[in-house]
Amino acid sequence: MLNRVHHLHRSTVTATDGGIGHVADVFFDDIKWTIRYLVVDTGKWLAGREVLISPHVVKPLVPTVKNIDVRLTRRQVVDSLGVDTHMPVSRQHETDVVACYGHPEPWGARGSLALGGDHHFSAGPPTDEELAIDKAARAAHIASSGKLQSAAHVKGYVIHATDGTLGHVSDFLFDDETWAIRHLVVETRNGWPRGKNVLIGVHWIRKIDWGNQCVHVKITLAQVKSSPKYDVSSPVHRDYEVRLHSAYDRTGHWD
Repeated sequence: MLNRVHHLHRSTVTATDGGIGHVADVFFDDIKWTIRYLVVDTGKWLAGREVLISPHVVKPLVPTVKNIDVRLTRRQVVDSLGVDTHMPVSRQHETDVVACYGHPEPWGARGSLALGGDHHFSAGPPTDEELAIDKAARAAHIASSGKLQSAAHVKGYVIHATDGTLGHVSDFLFDDETWAIRHLVVETRNGWPRGKNVLIGVHWIRKIDWGNQCVHVKITLAQVKSSPKYDVSSPVHRDYEVRLHSAYDRTGHWD
């Protein structure tokens, strides 16, 4: 099922031995469109510091609950400090964060998290062989990855169709199993049906102008107007996605 990034915002984050803080932002890979980290504000616990939490250690989400349980101890969170979340996150910082938590970063062929069916990972510290395999896998992933972008920062970017301005990014929909971002939620501009929200698949993006904060997509305004309305209060299931892709004459990401 697809969930809104907005739902993650302000969700409490709980370690195996106590609270950590709340989600302040989300960092995603701007090429593979996969959520790589939750940015967690630790509040009074760590004097307002922010830490990065990988989805790899997040237990299965409950869409109606504003709490996220993670397979970490508070000590592991403290040991991960040192990354300034207000600055670009370097590859070395990413490596340090992953190494600190003691678990590999298992990226699938499409860049999504290869978490497996039950989201469990092996118990205990990794063996030398596992570390060697993980190091090679991480190097290959980093070589093919883009920069990390803030979801909070990209929210508000203007969306340009092939024949005019469509609206602006208001949210993101991600797969709650793979943590891959599937769609941008777009609030249409003035002159469209009032309050209409539409979904734009991330694979329909032609280019992003980061400097001017705008997204160019490979669809027309007429296609968007004929697309099924998106209700932000309702979950998105496959039948809706099928109708959505049919309206845009696009192949589904599940094919």
